Amino acid sequence: MAENNRLGSLAKQTAIYGLSSIIGRFLNYLLVPLYTYKIAAESGGYGIVTNLYAYTALLLVILTFGMETTFFRFSNKEGVDPNKAFSTSGLAVGLVALVFVVLVSVFLKPIAHGLHYAEHPEFVEIMAIIVALDAFQAILFACLRYENKAIKFATLKLSFIFLNIGMNLFIFLVAPGLKESHPALMGWYDNSYQVGYIFIVNLICTGLITLGFIPEIKKLRYGIDRDMLKEMLRYTWPLLLLGLAGILNQVADKICYRFIVPGEEGDVQLGIYGACVKIAMIMAMITQAFRYAYEPFVFGGKRDKADKETQAKVMKYFIIFTLLAFLAVVMYMPLLKHIIKSDYWEGLRVVPIVMMAEIFMGIYFNLSFWYKLIDETWWGAIFSAIGCVVLLAINFIFVPKYGYMACAWGGFAGYGICMVLSYFVGQKKAPIPYDLKSALLYLVVTTALFYAQKLIPIESTTWTLVVNTALLLLYVAVVCVVEKELVKGIAGFVRMKILKKQSI
Repeated sequence: MAENNRLGSLAKQTAIYGLSSIIGRFLNYLLVPLYTYKIAAESGGYGIVTNLYAYTALLLVILTFGMETTFFRFSNKEGVDPNKAFSTSGLAVGLVALVFVVLVSVFLKPIAHGLHYAEHPEFVEIMAIIVALDAFQAILFACLRYENKAIKFATLKLSFIFLNIGMNLFIFLVAPGLKESHPALMGWYDNSYQVGYIFIVNLICTGLITLGFIPEIKKLRYGIDRDMLKEMLRYTWPLLLLGLAGILNQVADKICYRFIVPGEEGDVQLGIYGACVKIAMIMAMITQAFRYAYEPFVFGGKRDKADKETQAKVMKYFIIFTLLAFLAVVMYMPLLKHIIKSDYWEGLRVVPIVMMAEIFMGIYFNLSFWYKLIDETWWGAIFSAIGCVVLLAINFIFVPKYGYMACAWGGFAGYGICMVLSYFVGQKKAPIPYDLKSALLYLVVTTALFYAQKLIPIESTTWTLVVNTALLLLYVAVVCVVEKELVKGIAGFVRMKILKKQSI
């Protein structure tokens, strides 16, 4: 019963976090067609957006330096005041972020020149401020997760999305018309500066959302506990290395591409790759929602046999639902491809590869708790560093010949290596009874259905979708036959909700 309650709590939290993440990302997808339809592929403008946001993701890991996980770890330690843990981690990240912004502002010209943005150094400065605010907000969001304030978490996340979408719609759709009809009012607007406006809008929205954290910011009054900070830094530095290697697996291709393929051609190819990767990001939404709920769940649990069995079940369910999402995206690609403009479609072949790489990353994250719970986080740094080396090697060797396809396969190989290494070492250090047979079964079924939809020759888009839907339902049928316990649990949860509504 206790296990079911914990799994039920995890499911509820994941649903709320997933709602904000998935709906937020879905709404944010409105920007992908907006950008790709308004910024032509041959201009390379979307390549610049892809490149700078890749730097932002990398810098976010550096500026947070693993303090989110560290905060959860210390807040659940006996004898530790959670308020002290929050204020110590929050102020540490805030101070580092402030120093970062100052340094970028002082050395802006040489930094912009080194990144090939000498003509627009303001792009670099704006993104530096954004990533600094994002780093500080990461600890504030972690506080909301620790306190189980999922509703506020979701509200702030969605508020940012709505603001961002609204302002982008104004910039790209409304402002050009107003410029012509009211030139005096819109003297500030320059139609050729649309890429710059994307970053400016992001900065405004990020700054406004920070105001929603005033109650959490007030908790920073507890100050920095120096002794606790020293312990935190000892715990977190391997997490920083882990995070760096992990994020490089995600963004190294987008950062390196402009150096491997320089000039406008590199920006054009990177824009096509970046736009198509957006379609694959549904897998990132699922893994992110899972992570938000699963970290407090694991760190707050007991270290006993039952808890390990629960972790094994969660892993199996994670694999089942992510493979279902993989098939759903692949089967409905004839519809989903219209998210981006047709001159970006040549890159759609990377989508299945990138999605499978994201599944590997999610499994790797799930596996990673064994070294976090025994305080040997340096193992994660080793695994991720190896994966990163594999990714970079594939990129530098094969990108000049195969272009962005090498980027996709590099991520696949990098995360695959991390996943395998973490599993085998983890089973020796802190074994968990994962159900490998079922994981292999669902992987084989998914692979067979994936190739089936590719090999069935159908000209009509309508009939393609009908057949693909049947194939997707076949996967669901296999799960229902094999996972009777899961089906019963879902059915029981639905009945309980219906009865609860009827009793109100």
